[in-house]
Amino acid sequence: MVKIRLTRGGAKGRPFYHVVVTDQRNKRDGRSLERVGFFNPMAAGGEQRLQLDVARVQGWVAKGAQLSDKVRVLVKEASRQAA
Repeated sequence: MVKIRLTRGGAKGRPFYHVVVTDQRNKRDGRSLERVGFFNPMAAGGEQRLQLDVARVQGWVAKGAQLSDKVRVLVKEASRQAA
């Protein structure tokens, strides 16, 4: 099954996550099919906290991809920002 989930990057104590489309059998930070955005929970000042290509996410969901719980929340947030 194809899942849309977060992969971790960044330094120790300063997490940074890419929102990726991947096969559920791949490791958390393993191979992905496509990057559709990023999430920076430590964003401060002028840094961007969330950037997400909502149209691509909806396209993958239409093809049967499942969202992780956190990505579902982030997609709702990004949709509200875009509107």
